[in-house]
Amino acid sequence: MEIKVDLFSDTGTRPSQDMRRFMAEAEVGDEQLGEDPSVNRLCRMTAEMLGKDDAVYLPSGLMANQISFAVHTSQGDEIIMDQTAHPIHYESAALAVISGASIKPLAGEGGIFTAQQVKEAIREKDYHSPQTKVISIEQTTNLGGGRIWPLARIKEIAEVAGERNLKMHMDGARMLNAAVEAEVDPAEYGQYFDSIWIDLSKGLGAPVGSVLAGSAEFIEQARYWKQRLGGAMRQAGIIAAGGIFALEHNVARLKEDHKHAKMLAETIADQKGLDIDPKTVETNIVLFSVAEGKADLFADELLKKGIRVSRLEGKLRAVTHLDLSLEDIRYAVKHIEKTAREVFV
Repeated sequence: MEIKVDLFSDTGTRPSQDMRRFMAEAEVGDEQLGEDPSVNRLCRMTAEMLGKDDAVYLPSGLMANQISFAVHTSQGDEIIMDQTAHPIHYESAALAVISGASIKPLAGEGGIFTAQQVKEAIREKDYHSPQTKVISIEQTTNLGGGRIWPLARIKEIAEVAGERNLKMHMDGARMLNAAVEAEVDPAEYGQYFDSIWIDLSKGLGAPVGSVLAGSAEFIEQARYWKQRLGGAMRQAGIIAAGGIFALEHNVARLKEDHKHAKMLAETIADQKGLDIDPKTVETNIVLFSVAEGKADLFADELLKKGIRVSRLEGKLRAVTHLDLSLEDIRYAVKHIEKTAREVFV
């Protein structure tokens, strides 16, 4: 089946021809020895953007999360995060395997919890209990439907963390989507976190990698964990150049993806058997329910028309990205309407 409009995820974005040319011409060296000029440039760019001392280039966002947790915790410690967070659902229990830490899940709204919830979740010193060491925030929320953590809410939680001597970590897989939509400088988010990373291979369109940023001391420790986990690379400048190009050309245009997502959400909200509140669609993720247990059927029927969506926790998810034009979105709108009429006669 030919996929005409791929809404499965923004991870499917492909490098443009301009990005490919830029990558092909990248200066390279031995990344493991700190001698790759393109990797070093990408790390400097990211650290400056996030207001941090230093940064390290990594193969994946999962590695960025796990390295951060490994640096911030000891075996038996506990990390507070939302119950929908990526490390709980999509990291193959890496936290248990690598750090030996546990998770305190909170029931936030759309993946966003409150400072009061954090206060109530922090463990008191008791030899019977794990000890709270980290608060982790996912920006934007994935299973929460691409919701944006407000800067004021982050500040409130960071104040609690400061009072209790806890580390703050941001899973910033789609943080730049939030920054563009909320018109917040990324460094304003960065100021509240001991560790923060961005993904280059989602909406930014680069083929590989994430960049983890923090203090000089944190990055020094992170480099040891990168080596332990097999993350060191050689002439990685070729792929790092894709990240440089993405940061220079593909950030501001993320707002187009958000407009496309809102178009889809408004269409879905108008269809019998489909349920979503368009007001909750703030960035590029459209998470909707399908009545009568027909989510799989609806997704299958869309696929027959060349439209692919993902299936998450009993719901369907459509994610807009730079490989999708306005015409692609209009095609999806047309066939979502048609499929809803066919499935819910």
